[in-house]
Amino acid sequence: MTSHIQKFLRYLEIEKGASPHTLRAYRKDLEAFSIHVKSKVEDIAMNDIRGFVAEEINSGHKKTTAGRRLAAVRSFLKFLYREGSIKSNPAKLVPTPKLPKMLPKFLSVDDVFALVEKPEGIGFLPARDRAILELLYSSGLRVSELAGLNAEDINVREGLVKVKGKGKKERIVPVGTKAVEAIKTYFIERVLLKKKDGAFFLNRNGARLTDRSIRRIVIKYAKAIGVNSRIGPHTLRHTFASHLLQGGADLRVIQELLGHSSLSTTQKYTHLDITHLMDTYDKAHPLAKK
Repeated sequence: MTSHIQKFLRYLEIEKGASPHTLRAYRKDLEAFSIHVKSKVEDIAMNDIRGFVAEEINSGHKKTTAGRRLAAVRSFLKFLYREGSIKSNPAKLVPTPKLPKMLPKFLSVDDVFALVEKPEGIGFLPARDRAILELLYSSGLRVSELAGLNAEDINVREGLVKVKGKGKKERIVPVGTKAVEAIKTYFIERVLLKKKDGAFFLNRNGARLTDRSIRRIVIKYAKAIGVNSRIGPHTLRHTFASHLLQGGADLRVIQELLGHSSLSTTQKYTHLDITHLMDTYDKAHPLAKK
């Protein structure tokens, strides 16, 4: 099965433009599946896949993990069916484990302000970190999109950034005034490294920051302001979308800004906003307290 997995991963990388993070996740999930099945791909049956999902849950993995691995197996077998390696896709009829509804975490306005203002002092690192935090919140970028930015993608005059999202799809996203100011300051510090083009967000050695490095930066400042829950770059993306919705932005506009291919992906923020409204009502309305 290993050769089939390698072929599928090459397809995802070349044809679908999958990120290294996505490829690692697929590889891990499919390797776990191959260890469980221990048979040729043409011999895989629906009961093998059901057994794999049950084993994942019984071994203590979350249903979300089991569901993700089932999705990976479905995509893998669909690819093999299309390629003619198998006669049918036995994963097609295996139901996904029923998942609890998980609302995305987001920060309050006060917490966001405290976070973006936390990098203190002057110099390359504080300027870079402020620009990272401001841009994540201002434009709702994925961490991979932020890490992949090049200098020529930033238009400070127009307040726009060109982003390469999932599947290498490009979109233009507006940048807020505060984020533009932070980016301009960072631009000045960046010039001292004699980097006019190429990767925009750099480490001390002038190399492109990785997704992992950016996550560490966000977590560092989140802890510094006393936010103890699991906060990362994606939290700022959720916060961006949630605050826009609370401010009256149209769901379709938020979909375009986030780069979601489906409106259903964006609609989770409506549930979040309803929860926010109910919490506000319970705290503020006199009758709600009785």
